[in-house]
Amino acid sequence: MRRDHFTATVQEAGEKPTLSLSYDGPADELLSQLTDEKGVRFTANEIDAAFRLQEPLDKSPTGVFSLTHRLTGEFLLELNANANELFALIDAARDRADNDDSTRYRVHLDRDDETISYDLDALFVYDSDGELLRKQSLIPSGVEL
Repeated sequence: MRRDHFTATVQEAGEKPTLSLSYDGPADELLSQLTDEKGVRFTANEIDAAFRLQEPLDKSPTGVFSLTHRLTGEFLLELNANANELFALIDAARDRADNDDSTRYRVHLDRDDETISYDLDALFVYDSDGELLRKQSLIPSGVEL
């Protein structure tokens, strides 16, 4: 899958802050990335989200958002995204910290004939050198890194 098959938008208001991804590439390619070898779609508990900056933080940067398989580390998808929008999503998700629901934000994948949503609680942010930016990341309490 190519990064340019995706368009990302952030909605901070509503039930949960949401990163909406529109996908215009081959449908079977997206589904094969999000399912195991038996054709069963991965659940939110099997997925990690990350954002890697491509430039220094102070340069109004862009970056790469990715979903990976938690156990294997395999990239499921990745796309170019605006850092300011992702940081707005993280801020809105932090504001939900008092909510009883353990998930703080939603990744919503939309393609022509299907919608796939994952409710997540963590989003790890890395600088352009691959170092974790703890202050910018959304890390649930109790998670040790």
